[in-house]
Amino acid sequence: MTQKFLVLGIGNVLFADEGIGVHLTHYLQQKYRFEGPHRLDFVDGGTLAHALIPMIAQYDQLLVIDTVHSTQGAAGSVYLFDFDQVPHHIDFQGSAHEVEMLQTLNMMEMVGDRPPTHILGVIPEVLEAMSFELSESIQRAVPLMEQAFCDHLTARGFTLTQKANPDIVALARQSCDQETRYEAAV
Repeated sequence: MTQKFLVLGIGNVLFADEGIGVHLTHYLQQKYRFEGPHRLDFVDGGTLAHALIPMIAQYDQLLVIDTVHSTQGAAGSVYLFDFDQVPHHIDFQGSAHEVEMLQTLNMMEMVGDRPPTHILGVIPEVLEAMSFELSESIQRAVPLMEQAFCDHLTARGFTLTQKANPDIVALARQSCDQETRYEAAV
């Protein structure tokens, strides 16, 4: 049976490492071609949280890419876990959007609309307003996040074929340039 999988990048691209979920989502879409028995969609969720509920509810599986906080890790530490079994040392205190995303997922669970959810997270180093650069720790974490992502999808029947070699730093700058142009227009 064909299922619908959603890869949801979360983050504020105007706050340095906080935007890694969005940036990594764009990076993975550019780098790989995905084939398999299931439908796979990628969405830049930004900081929308609650507004994403109707869209998320349409999927059978959800992978959220975001920053996380851990009492046991350092900046750049990567975690992949089932949302129903969050490790005790992980929380979502890094920023306002993470709390909203946590609330969104919990609200969806209460009404039975949340699909099985996994979180691919990294501990940020820099959460600085109007900083468009990814820290060295996050840049070093990208290959680990990429491998965890690839392993996660492969285990679910997808085949990933590299089609390009994008630069995550350039993609982050491009996303931030687009965001600042949009804000200037509004």
